[in-house]
Amino acid sequence: MGRTMAGLLAALSISVSAAASNIYTVGVVPQYDARTLHATWQPILARISEELGHRFVLKGANDIPSFEAAYRNGDYDFVYLNPWHAVVAWEVQAYQPILRDMSRELHGVLVVRRDSEIRTLDDLQGREIVFPAPNAMGASLLIRAELTSQHRLLFHPVYVGNHASVYLNVAVGAADAGGGILATLHEQPAALKSRLRILYRTRGVKPHPISVHPRVPGALVKAFVRSMISLSDKLSMRQHLLDIPLQEIGKADISEYLPLQDWGLQSFYDPG
Repeated sequence: MGRTMAGLLAALSISVSAAASNIYTVGVVPQYDARTLHATWQPILARISEELGHRFVLKGANDIPSFEAAYRNGDYDFVYLNPWHAVVAWEVQAYQPILRDMSRELHGVLVVRRDSEIRTLDDLQGREIVFPAPNAMGASLLIRAELTSQHRLLFHPVYVGNHASVYLNVAVGAADAGGGILATLHEQPAALKSRLRILYRTRGVKPHPISVHPRVPGALVKAFVRSMISLSDKLSMRQHLLDIPLQEIGKADISEYLPLQDWGLQSFYDPG
């Protein structure tokens, strides 16, 4: 899939406001609630701002559809987003992935209640499955694509806003199964995790990158990359990075994500 002409023109535009005010916006896919995202990202952005002499400001989104509309409009200078979002953002605004976690791959997981009678995917035929949002990569897009194309499963998808809501709905018996990712499942309270069981795990993909809009000066991008990588050596920042999660920070490239175009995800993507 090629980038649109409108996207190319937008990619070549210069952000006068950012250049004039020395402020750069950072968007984060809302996998977690706003308070958690702020607690994780604000100390990191404050440290980067101090080191580089520019203000990096977290720009929130209430939900994933709002987040998608924002990066499609090029509202973020830097953005942490899922692998499929990274492909779409590159197509429409020429966002370039620059950083990612090098220590792991992203896997979608389908969970059921630990005491559920559901033991195989066939047991979910015709049942209700909850997901965070239509375009959540590992927790929704990848799972729905694999269940449909590889396992010929017919099910009723319901979207509940975020990963935590998925796990809670399944745990209390409000849904037969739910889609998430290993990282967010591991971060749930122990009492909640103990009530869930992983039924299915998808193939792995490269994890969420931080991407940058082409209007951001190249010298600043390089400095941002160096500064972010150096944070892993600072004990005060280590836990914040793990909470993203960025356990081992390294450089990313769009070529690592473009193979997703051949995975059939487009059929399940909701452009809004």
